Amino acid sequence: MQIKFHEESRLFQLDSKNSTYAFQINEGGYLVHLYYGKKLSSLQGLEKNAFRGVYDSLSPQNPYVDDPYFSLDIAPLEFPCNGAGDFRISALSVRGEKGDTVTDMHYVSHRILSGKPGLSGLPAAFGEEGKAQTLEIELTDKVTGVRAFLLYTVFADFDVITRSARLENGGQSPVDLERAYSACLELPGMGFDCIHLHGRWAKENTAVRHPLQHGLQGIQSKRGMTGPNHNPFMALAAQGAGEESGEVYGLNLIYSGNFAIDMEVDDRGVTRVLAGINPADFRWRLEPGEVFTTPEVVLAYSNEGLGGMSRTFHKFYIEHLMRSAWAKKKRPLLINSWEAAFFDFDDEKLVEFAKAAKDLGIEMLVMDDGWFGDRHDDFRALGDWQVNEEKLKGGLQSLIKRVNDLGVSFGIWYEPEMINPDSDLYRAHPDWAVCAPGREKSLSRHQCVLDMTRKDVRDNIFQQMYDVISQNNIEYIKWDCNRHISEAASLSLPPERQGEFFHRYVLGVYDLMDRITTAFPHILLENCSSGGGRFDPGMLYYSPQIWASDNTDAIERLSIQFGASLCYPASSMGAHVSANTRTDISTRAAVAMWGTFGYELDPRLLTEEEKEAVRAQVADYHKYYDLTHYGDLYRLNTPTENPHFCDWMFVSPDKSEALYTRVIMRRPGKVYQVQRLQGLDPDRLYKDEETGEVYAGGVLMQAGLDLSARQWADLGDGTCVVKHFTAQP
Repeated sequence: MQIKFHEESRLFQLDSKNSTYAFQINEGGYLVHLYYGKKLSSLQGLEKNAFRGVYDSLSPQNPYVDDPYFSLDIAPLEFPCNGAGDFRISALSVRGEKGDTVTDMHYVSHRILSGKPGLSGLPAAFGEEGKAQTLEIELTDKVTGVRAFLLYTVFADFDVITRSARLENGGQSPVDLERAYSACLELPGMGFDCIHLHGRWAKENTAVRHPLQHGLQGIQSKRGMTGPNHNPFMALAAQGAGEESGEVYGLNLIYSGNFAIDMEVDDRGVTRVLAGINPADFRWRLEPGEVFTTPEVVLAYSNEGLGGMSRTFHKFYIEHLMRSAWAKKKRPLLINSWEAAFFDFDDEKLVEFAKAAKDLGIEMLVMDDGWFGDRHDDFRALGDWQVNEEKLKGGLQSLIKRVNDLGVSFGIWYEPEMINPDSDLYRAHPDWAVCAPGREKSLSRHQCVLDMTRKDVRDNIFQQMYDVISQNNIEYIKWDCNRHISEAASLSLPPERQGEFFHRYVLGVYDLMDRITTAFPHILLENCSSGGGRFDPGMLYYSPQIWASDNTDAIERLSIQFGASLCYPASSMGAHVSANTRTDISTRAAVAMWGTFGYELDPRLLTEEEKEAVRAQVADYHKYYDLTHYGDLYRLNTPTENPHFCDWMFVSPDKSEALYTRVIMRRPGKVYQVQRLQGLDPDRLYKDEETGEVYAGGVLMQAGLDLSARQWADLGDGTCVVKHFTAQP
């Protein structure tokens, strides 16, 4: 049993593999948080942790609790509400029929369920009976009649708890939700460092770490999508915690729209963290009987540092979030046409690409932007998803047959959410482009956003995609999204519901993705948004891989992939070898091998020496596939902290093999270099496949691997060292 309710103390105990989460129903019916941390064998005396000191004279005493020391203003609460005496950031704020936003939720009942229920219209983790258990707690506000059902799911084999809320209007009048966060985490101090990921186009997922301060702080997006500027991930690491030691709490929101992870440290040095939909530009009308479901938050606990947290996220997402068969099925090694041809291609050039790629051992050709409508540049034709037969003479069927006859499978690019003003679709339906009434449309990359809140729009795009995909042997789709939303409004929504636009947009995208992946379950879907602009767990539910960045420079990719790896598995990170010449092709391959691996270049232009290198890389891709896709990742030297080296390694779950990589960003002045490895079995012997030398696992982890040998010490900027170790019988 992962979930227990102690009747006498009215205390809930949620036990994951190595952690305990506990809270209590107090006499006023409030859910008071008690503990989240390393697993406890007994909870005796834990209820005393609810006391946070005598409240301030300015804090109101609660009318439902006969305790002179209790005030909502200082209590650690599971689901804090607005306006009833808690002046800190709140998870829920409901504007009732009288116009006020006072919201006061009290316990009604609870039930414990086997398995993990889904969330209506939203991606969410899944888990069957025996692998997950769910606690559902009902709360109610007696004035508005609004009910909140809090969902906590605990997974038997992971240090993970997922949380979300279902809100129902049980009253007689409409209400407006103005804040509807998914989860609150109360921490008993402020001795934590906040770690999050920031960035921009071509510089996504840069990790930053800083101590918590008194007051408000956090990250958010109000772009209509998650966006590259801030990822919906945050870790709170105990000060002094490192890669492999110390307590860390990770939060990741399974959502692809406007989000917020907000924190407040109060005057007592106590930290509250909220995660959910960004309340900016959000307002949701609930008529009597209507229900609103918040997106799910994944909480991961580690007492083995950031590395332990990351490995938990990685395995959990592969096992319990990526629903595609491709999560655990070997994926084809592909080459994408974009950097090789951009818009300048026809069927003959693509067949030539496929021939050259096949000769190298590449298994799939992906035709990127430019195959549809009157598409010769990025000024036109988005929304017109019919094959351009002037480019592809004989049509798409003919091209795919020619490519398939070579023994190469075929993939295709779409940007389903976008429309160019210069397109047949726009000329027929200008009202389908997102724009507030009376406003001029702001173009980005010469395009507008389609109103995905509208079913007629989604039906049109689905049918266009279905007509092409169902008639052709397409085995992969790259789903792109190359702008954010401005002038946000929908002509299909009345004025009192315009605050619902952004969330309805995301629900519409999820609906379209669900329809495509359900209609074509064999297709490998890769998500993209000007690179890694929508790299979030909501997308992973539908697409098991996401293009990590349009920046394919190997050195720049190090910080992008290191940052993403804090919570996203290597198997989800789209990474290709490109024609960028800043580093040699072996280094580009070593970096891309830490990801899905593929190519983004013109294979016809490779030298014979480069072709031989690619053939060897293709062989390594197959050799190390399970290790890099499902192995345990250990980050040894991060590119943001070490100015010279970037080191990482994958270790198989049974510790029988390991792949270690060092990229030399800037050659150091000193020659002597020793690197301690991680994750091996200290009592086993490991053979270096390249040299035949044998090391004890403990020696490699404690004494380290000597990297001062002449052949390594002479390596210059942009070069790499790759070592494969296998355990000996």
